[in-house]
Amino acid sequence: MTTVDAGSIQRGSLATLAHGLKLAPEFRNGLPTTLGLALLSTAGRVVVPLAVQQTIDHGLSGKTPDLPLVRVACGLAALAVALTAVANFFMNVRLYRTTEDGLLALRTRAFRRVHDLSVLHQAAERRGSLVSRVTGDVDTISTFMQFGGLLIVVSVAQVVLATVLMLWWSWQLTLVVYVCMLPLALSLRVFQKKLQVAYRGVRERIGELLGAISESVVGAPVIRAYGAQARTAQRVDDAVSRTRQAQTRAQTISATTFCSGELTTALANSAVIVIGVLLATNGHLTLGRLIGFLFLVTLFVQPVQVATEVLNEAQNAIAGMRRVLGVLDTPTDIADPAPGRGLPEGPVSVTFDHVSFAYPGGPEVLHDVDLTLPAQTRVAVVGETGSGKTTFAKLLTRLMDPTRGRVLLGGVPLDQLQFASLRQRVVMVPQDGFLFDTTVADNVRYGRLGASDEDIVLAFTELGLLDWVDALPEGIHSHVGERGESLSVGERQLVAIARAYVADPDLLVLDEATSAVDPATEVRLARALDSLTRGRTTLTIAHRLSTAEAADEVLVVDKGVVVQRGPHADLVAVPGVYADLHASWINQSR
Repeated sequence: MTTVDAGSIQRGSLATLAHGLKLAPEFRNGLPTTLGLALLSTAGRVVVPLAVQQTIDHGLSGKTPDLPLVRVACGLAALAVALTAVANFFMNVRLYRTTEDGLLALRTRAFRRVHDLSVLHQAAERRGSLVSRVTGDVDTISTFMQFGGLLIVVSVAQVVLATVLMLWWSWQLTLVVYVCMLPLALSLRVFQKKLQVAYRGVRERIGELLGAISESVVGAPVIRAYGAQARTAQRVDDAVSRTRQAQTRAQTISATTFCSGELTTALANSAVIVIGVLLATNGHLTLGRLIGFLFLVTLFVQPVQVATEVLNEAQNAIAGMRRVLGVLDTPTDIADPAPGRGLPEGPVSVTFDHVSFAYPGGPEVLHDVDLTLPAQTRVAVVGETGSGKTTFAKLLTRLMDPTRGRVLLGGVPLDQLQFASLRQRVVMVPQDGFLFDTTVADNVRYGRLGASDEDIVLAFTELGLLDWVDALPEGIHSHVGERGESLSVGERQLVAIARAYVADPDLLVLDEATSAVDPATEVRLARALDSLTRGRTTLTIAHRLSTAEAADEVLVVDKGVVVQRGPHADLVAVPGVYADLHASWINQSR
């Protein structure tokens, strides 16, 4: 599985641009005015060839120069240059603002869509590649829209106006110019397809490179622990090498395109001079029009030369846009229902209505789970590794949806609950205790953004952790580092539990939140969690069976099936999976 929508990859260049404009309409804001300024800017450029032609043919053709005409022609040319500069300035400013607004919207929507994707979609693609789509790929679009897009707007108008004036002066020379340009125009389509493929490969290789580097940085402790530095370095080197090869292929095609444009331009200029001189000597063309025509040829071929460079940037940008659109086009299988419902007030019951689940392409890991957990019940889910316990928790918090059946909270199906209500009333504390690169207090505030420092201190106090947090260098204002690396695994879990505590949920899901703490801290947390879970529905994925001993009820999962259910005392007294697990745990604890 991949988060990339296949349609986004197969879509043609123009269709990709059109689809991008549809998803980010901010790009079109004020476009008519910007195009008007572009036309004004371009119109000013053809005044100079006209002034040159009039000056030579009428101002300097007689025995006595017509100085008033020369002054008027030169004055108009100077005014046209000034107006062109002013129009260019305002066109650039408007284009930059518009494109930045559009890119802001595109980047924001891509980022939000990444967060809307289910954990299955996110797990199917490397994190570095997803980051590359929201950052680097959008940057390529920015470069093209602000420079290449501007050149395209000006160049198209410049070619049209130059062609009109060239036809007025000499249709024969205009035909010569177009004949010279025809091979390049035909070959650009071929180059465009080759560049499209090449730059799609570049963007993919860059995503792989960022993924490899990100993974090696995050996994540095494991790499050092297992002496895998050389293997990891080789993996990054291979990614760098593949990126270089992809870039080299793309740049080689780009250089070939540019050289073709240069060759065609030289051919057009040479042909115009030769045939223009012949026409002038035969009286079919004045000297002023010939020289003015050469100015117009420069105006005509300049956009053609630019087009070969813009084509390079355009294909890079379109490749980036395809990857961004791949994220935006991916359907969110875990969608916030509209309008949706809120959880009923009061304690929350849990119902699994014949629920089964299978990961994409794999066998079922939960089979026909059918049970109801009364509100305000503390339930422990136990089982061997891989039995389906964590999947149980993810379905309950709607990080994933069942393959079959449905999960209900308070009698309301999960897929009908608004995310705002679900996330406010249901809190999950995962095993890893992920922390953000900020202070302890700010990490706790993710549970309740309005929590004051006093609320946070109170939470640690009631959890019995005030002495621990006070021992940190700056107390609750101590920075935890990226991913909480400044704290131990157990300390990160303490902060995660405090975060859940201030959230004050009605349903608490603990993926064995105390598994990484030392025995003394576990005892303190057990007392605090007893206070936290009292009066609330609590489901704990239990690896240590001491958690199951304190629960009101135990669910025993074996190979995806709930095989036993009941209080610890009842289950341990009869032969079965739970009694065997408990006996094994007792032996390991001695």
